[in-house]
Amino acid sequence: KPFPLGMVLSACPEIVNYGPGGHVTSWRDLMSAAIVVRSMLGVSPSAYEEACGILGPENAATVIACILERAGHINSAGGYLRDLSRRAERGEFSLGPMLMAQMRGQAGAKVGTTSKAG
Repeated sequence: KPFPLGMVLSACPEIVNYGPGGHVTSWRDLMSAAIVVRSMLGVSPSAYEEACGILGPENAATVIACILERAGHINSAGGYLRDLSRRAERGEFSLGPMLMAQMRGQAGAKVGTTSKAG
């Protein structure tokens, strides 16, 4: 079951730029954006299809959005997605903690830009 779209976009705002017309207002928009980003990150169609089959299309798109946010820290987005898919298949990966960590990172980034050092 997918997380609320608003939560995903709050945690992963960069994906919005790749939606139709630079907007993401529905799951369909997010999944379209994920396909653009998948290609941009060098994730093969087969790795993404595998993730969609295991996680479901909404959750696979959410994982791509999370990977986009951390692209500078991930050497192989395709390898990472395949690893997460395999772990999910074995019941060793849940999207919730990944999304929550991303939300905390966004909140920290916002606080960091507005607070003064004490």
